[in-house]
Amino acid sequence: MSTADRILLILHVGFAVFTLGPLTAATMSTPRYIRAGKIEVLRYLRLVTRLYGLGSLGVFLFGLFLAEGRFDQIWLSVSMTLFIVALALLLVVERDQRKAISKLSGGHGKETGRAGPEASDTKAEQGRIAALSGIVALLWLVILVLMFWN
Repeated sequence: MSTADRILLILHVGFAVFTLGPLTAATMSTPRYIRAGKIEVLRYLRLVTRLYGLGSLGVFLFGLFLAEGRFDQIWLSVSMTLFIVALALLLVVERDQRKAISKLSGGHGKETGRAGPEASDTKAEQGRIAALSGIVALLWLVILVLMFWN
């Protein structure tokens, strides 16, 4: 392995550790704060989801450079496909975070910090975010196993 490949591998693993961990933690804790009606925390979690979701593209890009065109290897193709699926699911999670914030704030942009009677209207978003966050975390683990299996 050349020095350039080692640097790419360090960047790939570094981006994975420092973006996917916080991203997963933010999305998986969102339903708890929807139930509690803490709008400010939800806004922060949505920001974290967006920023770290964009940052996670670095994991994909450095992995793409590390592949060096060897896309005929099944583990690599599966990993990349699962990563794209996970990012697509995160778009749905971010959309549901936005919808929950809108419903909890009464749809008028009010920043009360606490939920009113509308908190029960967010059950669909809570469930979808919880399910999709769990699936995304599982996809990250499958990708991790594929990386180390090779």
